[in-house]
Amino acid sequence: MNRCLAITSSKTLLLSAAAALVLLQLPVAQAQDLPVQSQNEAAIGGRTFPIGTLRGQIAFGAPPQIQLDGQTARLAPGVRVHSAQRMLTAPASLAGQSYVVNYTKEASSGMVNQVWILSADEARTERQGAARPFFNFWPFVANSAPLDNGTTPYHQLPGYGQ
Repeated sequence: MNRCLAITSSKTLLLSAAAALVLLQLPVAQAQDLPVQSQNEAAIGGRTFPIGTLRGQIAFGAPPQIQLDGQTARLAPGVRVHSAQRMLTAPASLAGQSYVVNYTKEASSGMVNQVWILSADEARTERQGAARPFFNFWPFVANSAPLDNGTTPYHQLPGYGQ
């Protein structure tokens, strides 16, 4: 007993043509549209890093304490530290050592949540440092507009992007 409906070859051809037409109309991402922050070190045999990755000098202390470009910082509870050999490393095993790294921070807490220890070739490539803000809203960008002290009229409060 055959429970499937027989599809004729003309119906199959029509469905294939419709599917091809839909696929051809999908937008195609182009490499030149990527932001500057997506620069990768893969061109010189290195790794590809996520958008928003920053470069810095890190000195590991007793976890979760670190020195990042001379400033005291903290590692996030779920931090992932990738060694120069592309293996995950426990932050406690790096105590007392310092490296040139690429890193990302959590947007909400500002804690470092991913660290890539760089090889010598990767460290020679240029990358944006932490001086440039990653987000364009508080608390990541200084705001010179009036702040809400509880008595500021609504129309004078800072808006998004100010």
